[in-house]
Amino acid sequence: MGHNYSGVARSLRILDSLEGVDAARWDALAGPNPTTSFAFLDSLHRTRRASASSGWTPCYPTLWAGERLVAAAPAYLKSHSFGEYVFDWAWADAYERHGLAYYPKLACAIPFTPATGARLLAEEPADRDRLARALLDLARESAVSSLHVLFPREEDAAALRALGLLERKGVQFHWRNPGYASFDAFLADLSHDKRKKIRQERRRVAEAGVTLRRVTGREAGGADWDFFTACYRRTYRAHRSTPYLDRAFFGMIAERMPDAILLVIAERDGAPIAAALDLFGPHALYGRYWGSVEHVPGLHFEACYYQGMEFCIERGIPLFEGGAQGEHKHARGFLPEPTRSFHWLAHPAFNRAVDDFLALEGAGIAEYMDELNERSPFKRQESSADKRG
Repeated sequence: MGHNYSGVARSLRILDSLEGVDAARWDALAGPNPTTSFAFLDSLHRTRRASASSGWTPCYPTLWAGERLVAAAPAYLKSHSFGEYVFDWAWADAYERHGLAYYPKLACAIPFTPATGARLLAEEPADRDRLARALLDLARESAVSSLHVLFPREEDAAALRALGLLERKGVQFHWRNPGYASFDAFLADLSHDKRKKIRQERRRVAEAGVTLRRVTGREAGGADWDFFTACYRRTYRAHRSTPYLDRAFFGMIAERMPDAILLVIAERDGAPIAAALDLFGPHALYGRYWGSVEHVPGLHFEACYYQGMEFCIERGIPLFEGGAQGEHKHARGFLPEPTRSFHWLAHPAFNRAVDDFLALEGAGIAEYMDELNERSPFKRQESSADKRG
């Protein structure tokens, strides 16, 4: 259908796939974040990991100036709440108890990926605002129960706030690299007990005869991907869960975005025993998945955190997002950082109830972050008053 916004002609198209969309144009709008790249999203669709059959039906609002894509949002009609990492199970349960349908809902998110990034992809701020309005209009016109925009960047958040969506706060643990010359330089910034603990963990892994190698997607071979996939599936089995992704997906992104993938392979006596997968761009590394076939004390921290930190230091990458949850990251140099999501519920009474709930939850999140910051793993910086005393 056609629209005219503020005298600037735009047409709105709702896409059920990225087929026919110019990949370079999409990536120009998305920026250098691998989690929002055309290759990543299109691979999820082509391998049916994010598809109608998996409960993630692509429903992308896009704005066009003629045949030129000027804005787009990765949105999905959802028949469940799995793979989102912003938990609304209690909301769904409340709907059910009142005899109302919570599903389908509309989620603007990157499937299975709790990483901050663009959700309103646009070069021009005006198009970002138009797209935000189009996304909300789509939710209203689709007769869904609700709209959820998960882990947006700040530019997107401003546009969503302006539309009156409810804001939900969360916490993740991120590691910052101010330009460390080495891993030892990072350790030097930590308090004595945290520095000692990390060195002990790394020494135990080495003394167990474990070696680690880091390979990009361009360097990884088929055997590496086979082993990683087996580890990935094993982790889900251990948690009595069904894995979201499969070997076909991993193989596809290895082929289509090899310079945005880091595999960490742990080996002992010439055989692999653990593996971790990260995605990366010039501005951030995103920790994603891990698994092992045998337990070695400290190996999880080595493969998932310390190897990633060393990679960031080598490449000059300033940020390492460690993924969802995990207060154990804090003691290893990851600091709490706020995350956000935005929500609109069609039912006025439920929208008010969720608004009240989020106010209370947000106060608790703020207290939690204050508590974490009071016990920072880094050396305490003396204030001027401390020095005068």
